Formats: sequence, structure tokens, C-alpha cells
Amino acid sequence: MVSAADTAFILAAAGLVLLMTPGLALFYAGMVRSKNVLGTLMQSFIMIAIISIEWVYIGYSMSFGPDVVGIIGDLSWFALKGVTNEPSADYATTIPQTVFMIYQCMFAIITPALITGAFAERVRFGPFVLFSVLWAVFVYNPVCHWIWGGGWMGSLGPNGVLDFAGGLVVHVTCGAGALAAVLVIGPRKGFGREQYLPHSLPMTMLGTGLLWFGWFGFNGGSALAADGVAATAFVATHLAGMAGMAMWTVMEWIKIGKPTTLGAASGAIAGLATITPAAGFVGPNSAIVIGLIAGVICYLAVNAKSRLGYDDSLDVVGIHGVGGAAGTLLLGVFASKAVNQGGVDGLLAGSATQLGYQALGVLIVTVYAFVVSWIILKVIHQTMGLRVNEENEVRGLDYTEHSEAAYS
Repeated sequence: MVSAADTAFILAAAGLVLLMTPGLALFYAGMVRSKNVLGTLMQSFIMIAIISIEWVYIGYSMSFGPDVVGIIGDLSWFALKGVTNEPSADYATTIPQTVFMIYQCMFAIITPALITGAFAERVRFGPFVLFSVLWAVFVYNPVCHWIWGGGWMGSLGPNGVLDFAGGLVVHVTCGAGALAAVLVIGPRKGFGREQYLPHSLPMTMLGTGLLWFGWFGFNGGSALAADGVAATAFVATHLAGMAGMAMWTVMEWIKIGKPTTLGAASGAIAGLATITPAAGFVGPNSAIVIGLIAGVICYLAVNAKSRLGYDDSLDVVGIHGVGGAAGTLLLGVFASKAVNQGGVDGLLAGSATQLGYQALGVLIVTVYAFVVSWIILKVIHQTMGLRVNEENEVRGLDYTEHSEAAYS
């Protein structure tokens, strides 16, 4: 039976998750140079259009449609055929299936948008759009089905591989895709010799605030009901975000002697990304610990990229990839039946089994997303050319790709 309260809650949560994509656009755009602001904004905003179309016609059916040997959903819901305002017996019994569909659409939109931070300031718009569509079809949709849509990974062991709101489905997939992208496309001109200073940190801080606000819908709404699980996830989300910000600030203060606004923003996003897979399974104190851990490991991961020699422009791998993987593992450590209403216990509650399945999930999703992303990128790069030429990179994407300028 449809619940009016649950329906209103998930509709509001869907709006909050959609807001995260413009928030992400501002977060990224503030960190690039002024000649690439509009190009960076456009890479996130265009996902709202192209991924929504893909989702309506094949994405939702591939992700949540009737299962085919545990690997993918069939296309019987092509163009939303049969998706009605009646509840879904498989996914959400108290909200219309149309509401569940549009809520999940917002996750599908932001995930490829997250990847764009890795190759900011150096890719051509047309090939980038093609990559994003192919990535959604061959990476996001299958992984989503494996874990959330009735696929094989959700059936492993007594509880399956758990991912409350997207540690694997969103953050690990985009982190692996980002790593493949920077390896295929290569670094920006002058990488290692020039400083790429953010042109507007106030813009980045505004984007951080919008992302944090939207994350309450991202994690809280993943309960799919206005209930205690949603409350648990909401509280955990905020506490991990603030803990990640605090710890990153401390780490930075110790290393360079001063805290920075960019560091505070990065730490908040690290905490929020890391709590995402565990948000509905852990209590407040565990959420704070997870946020503190996120502040440490994501800070170290971001700082390691210069030593490893890859140009992840806006730290997608170090924050989202590492944070999503860490949070997925930490779910297996801190999960408690006392909090998640009889669901699962983690290592600290006396059960090591779930941690093993979480580790398996991280390994498989990381390898799959990286390999498939690398293949897609390599084919497009060899046939169309993903990267702008050197002259256009120097002039900036705003003018060369969009014939515009952010600032006169």
C-alpha cells in the first residue's frame, strides 16, 4: 500500500539528490582555472539531460528490471513500459514505482558527473558525452543491478554485499573510472612544473554546502521510507561529514602549518563519501570514527598522487574512490544489529563474515569498473580523440569547446 508520508519523503529526497549535481558543478568549477569554468560546469550539468534519457529508455530496466542470471536486468521496462504509480513488490512497497525510478535516476546522473573532476581542463566535449553514456550502460547499470537490483552480489552469504547508499555503486565505480581516465588521457600540460591554482574557492565552498545538503537525501532517502533507518542514516551522514572536515583540517594544519578552506571542503566530502555505504548500518559514534578515518586516509591518498605521478585534477580517486572503498570495508567493521533493526553485525559486534563479503565486493567492483572504463576510454581516444590539442588546452575549454567566457 502506498504511504503518502513515504512518497513525499522520497520525492523530496530525489530533489535533494538532483541538487547535488549542480552543487558538484560549482564544487569542481571553483577549483579549475578561470578559462575552464564553464566547460567544467557543463560537464556536470549535461549529465542531467543525457543520463536521464538513458535511464528512462534502458538504464532503469537494466538496473532494476527482471533479473537475467544475476548479471543484468532485462529490457522489459524499456521506455518505462509497465512502470506505474503502484508500489514495487521487489524494491519499495510503500511508494509508487515511478517515485523509486526517479529517485534512482538522480544517483545515475551524479555518478558519471563525479568522474569529470579527474580529467578536468583537458577533454573534448563530444567524446566526453559519448564516454559518459557508454560508461553508464556498461559500468553503472550492471554494478547497480548486482548490488541493488537483485543481482548476484546482493545474494552472496547471509546478507549479500551491502551498500546502503552508494559506496560501491557510486563512489568506487566513479573512482575506478577516474583512475582509468587519467591513465588513458594523460596529465595536463605543465603537470609537475606548474601550479594549477583554484580560481574561486568561494564557489567551491558553496558547492560543498549544496553537496552536504543534498547528501541528506542521498543517504537518508536510501531507507526508502520516512522511518528510523532514515533517521539513523541522516544523523550518521552529518556526523561523518563534520568529522572528516575536522580531521582533514588537523592533518593539513600539522603538515603545512595552516588550515585551508579547500582542505576543509575536501575533508567534508571525504567524510560524506566514506559514510555513504554504511550510513543506515552504524550508530552516531561509529559514524564519527568513520569520518575521522576518512579524513586521514583520503588526505594521504590525495597527497600520494604527486608521488605516483598521475594527474587526477580534482581528487576523484583519492576522495571518492578511496573513501567509497574504505567506507564499504568499515561497514563490515562497525555495523550493528542494534542500530540497523536486525540487519547485520560487523566485526566489532562479533561477526567477521560480513567484512569478508565487503572486501570481496570492493575488489570485484574496482577491477570491473577500471577494466571496462579503460576499454571504453581507449577505444574513444583512439577513434575520436578524447583530449583537446595543446593549443586549445592553453586557450581554455570555455572558448574552444563552448565559444563562451565566464568572466569578461
